[in-house]
Amino acid sequence: MTFIEILFYLFSFVLIASAVTVISARNTVHAVMFLVLAFLNAAALFIILGAEFMAMLLIVVYVGAIAVLFLFVVMMLDVDSQKIKGEINRHLPLLILISLVMFAEFFMIIKFSGAKYYETKILFPTPKEVHNINAIGDVLYTDFILPFQISGAILFVAMIGAIVLTLKEETRFIRKQKISDQVFRNKENSMEIVKVKSGVGINL
Repeated sequence: MTFIEILFYLFSFVLIASAVTVISARNTVHAVMFLVLAFLNAAALFIILGAEFMAMLLIVVYVGAIAVLFLFVVMMLDVDSQKIKGEINRHLPLLILISLVMFAEFFMIIKFSGAKYYETKILFPTPKEVHNINAIGDVLYTDFILPFQISGAILFVAMIGAIVLTLKEETRFIRKQKISDQVFRNKENSMEIVKVKSGVGINL
């Protein structure tokens, strides 16, 4: 057994163990931390396979953004674990059925992919002297530049739409600072001299 195979089995074992811990942990914060560990081990497997770009995407996007967002949401919200556990127990037969169907599909995919019933065809072969990330960038920004820009515009519109839909009109009285009013202030509209009789006082 080579050193690469030892690393592959090591990262695979830690990945599977952390994934099982994510769905079985009672503490949601611990579940998110094991999810981060699963993402890191998946990134290590991608590096072993020579897909450095996918590994960096997993670390930057999932570990650096999505997992941290999950952690903040879990820590900010008061999650009732007993209620969630009761809901899971109530739908346990349906979840077991869905799991069996998924495992059956995985088994059929692995079986038929190993039988070589298909013919492999590489549409965009990667040259040996070009790095993996450079090859992806060349294909993405030359052959697929229009779909890439359209997808970015769609995501931008979706983000603006989500902000507009969740933005509520503020009805409370809030003192807001207006820069224009402060800039154009002068002595006449900012100061008032009131003559008060002795012992009377004023009403503010």
